[in-house]
Amino acid sequence: MDFDWNDIPLLRKLAASGSMAQTARDLELVTSTVSRRLAAAEQALGIRLFIRGPSGYRPTEAGRVFLAHADLIVDRVDTMVLETRAEQQDIAGPVSITGIDAVLSHWLADHVPALLAQHPRLELSLLGDFREVSFARREADLAIRLNRPTTDAALRMRKIGVLGFAVYGTRAFAKVDRKEWKTLPWLAFPRELAWLAEMKWLQSLKPERVIRLTSIAMIARACQSGVGVALLPCVVGEQLGLVRLQDRIESRRELWLLSHKDAGQIARFRAVADWLVSAAEADARLLAGTA
Repeated sequence: MDFDWNDIPLLRKLAASGSMAQTARDLELVTSTVSRRLAAAEQALGIRLFIRGPSGYRPTEAGRVFLAHADLIVDRVDTMVLETRAEQQDIAGPVSITGIDAVLSHWLADHVPALLAQHPRLELSLLGDFREVSFARREADLAIRLNRPTTDAALRMRKIGVLGFAVYGTRAFAKVDRKEWKTLPWLAFPRELAWLAEMKWLQSLKPERVIRLTSIAMIARACQSGVGVALLPCVVGEQLGLVRLQDRIESRRELWLLSHKDAGQIARFRAVADWLVSAAEADARLLAGTA
């Protein structure tokens, strides 16, 4: 087979952009070169990798299979280079952690000073983001998620705890009977996030008034200001000094730590992952809302 393995980055770029012109710009080539190399790759493989439609180039079914394997090949090469360059005992350099803003700002940030005191050469980034990320494409180093993720060939995942949710508000709402909760003004996410467990819980309550905001941080701030009540992670409500309307936990979500399956081979990733697990174990009751 005369397939040129150097064409893999080009084919992945074309799949990502759907545009031959954009692929050429990204790789600093001319469009005719991209077209020629695509044709050569398809001829060498004996399959049609892409079809051109109104919205640009998109992979065929065979192309999708090829690209999935290409992602794994690139991932393994990246890991090889990373491990080769890594100083295994030197815990230094960049590590990014993605997670929902509430978990990062109202819990994990409190633990950061101790980590950096122990490893001052770490370059830690906390990124508020709950989208699924691809570890095969190296879109994140570590991620904290509230649900078990979908399959990713490069993914390592472990459950590190449980996040409890309860209803919080100011003292003005403290004496409202549970039977009257639906009459209160509720703070919640926009309708397009109706699939979230917390939104399904609120929907079952059939509230008469809902004020919609785009993040937990905004919901919590509005709750502090007395705008309404909200189902919040207990760690957020307690830190902000809000009043829990009832002691019971209304909803529970599992906390999962995700990483690339080869992250344990790199000292800085391993150190930060171990720190995250230890922090979650130490604060298990706080996170679960039973402290």
